[in-house]
Amino acid sequence: MEDTPSLFSPFRLGGLELKNRMVMAPMTRSRAIEGNVPNPLASTYYVQRASAGLLITEATQVSPQGVGYIRTPGIHSPEQVAGWKKLVEAVHAEGGKIFAQLWHVGRVSHPDFHDGALPVAPSALAAEGEVFTLRGKTQMVTPRALELSEIPGVVEQFRRGAENAKAAGFDGVEIHGANGYLLDQFLRDGSNQRTDAYGGSIQKRARFPLEVAEAVAGVWGAQRVGYRLSPYFSFQSMSDRQPIETFSYIAEQLGQLGLGYIHVSEAISGVMAPPPGAVRITPLLRQKFKGALIANGGYDAHAGQAVIARGEADLVAYGVPFLANPDLPKRYELGSPLNAPDRATFYAGEEKGYIDYPALR
Repeated sequence: MEDTPSLFSPFRLGGLELKNRMVMAPMTRSRAIEGNVPNPLASTYYVQRASAGLLITEATQVSPQGVGYIRTPGIHSPEQVAGWKKLVEAVHAEGGKIFAQLWHVGRVSHPDFHDGALPVAPSALAAEGEVFTLRGKTQMVTPRALELSEIPGVVEQFRRGAENAKAAGFDGVEIHGANGYLLDQFLRDGSNQRTDAYGGSIQKRARFPLEVAEAVAGVWGAQRVGYRLSPYFSFQSMSDRQPIETFSYIAEQLGQLGLGYIHVSEAISGVMAPPPGAVRITPLLRQKFKGALIANGGYDAHAGQAVIARGEADLVAYGVPFLANPDLPKRYELGSPLNAPDRATFYAGEEKGYIDYPALR
């Protein structure tokens, strides 16, 4: 009889043999260099964490139109692809597996990033909050709604991003459909008020995200593609009147496309958490999606073990714990103390708080 799986047991994902079920979650670190090229230090950062079963890169914009933060890497120029290629080769030399996360921020941006042009979104609805530009914290503006004729071009941006990730040697890609960015903006009725083929019903709101998923799967093969969801994410004016129905539908459709996994971010508290009285969606999505499920949202070693043992998830993604503990799988397996994260160095800067966290001796 097969042993109960644990965080430390291997897992087969899209033909890849993962050495454990611990995933390093995508985390924006704002350390890219000129031209939004990956920082050479990023190779060290990811190699240090290559004991994860799977590394998912920081969010990586698929086009200049997709930029909304300072010093975030892209995957749309030859220089960017060359930077990623060196990084991926270094991770592979260390025995690691790594996916690129493909990203378009939509309205979570500012004209400063676009030569004065407005950011794009499904509808001309501003998100509350600020973004960091070269001028510092800046209030977000009302975006312009994408024209119907422009939408195929944005799908193409994701397809090319997927091609570039393949050229860079990645093992697969994750589509960023969460956290209030463009695909999430189309999916949820609080940010999508279109009345054409891409708005209104759940099926119409999901059309653009599913077109992106299909295009990316056409490059990679569906099993090497994942999709990130954050059903209860409430920051940046995000909401949906029927989250269970909306996210059940998209999960089911992504499953029908044959995607390798969905990555569900649903925390116990904070902007990813269900509102009071709401049911948790992750167990429901587990029933709707027939591929692998990565759970994310404030897990520690004990909670990660438990969610896998219950069969609610196949893998668990860790963010801040991996940021501060490059050898997190070893620490969890041995029950060793963890390094304390330095929040002041999470974004921007160079080595400090990036590649200088100590590993166990």
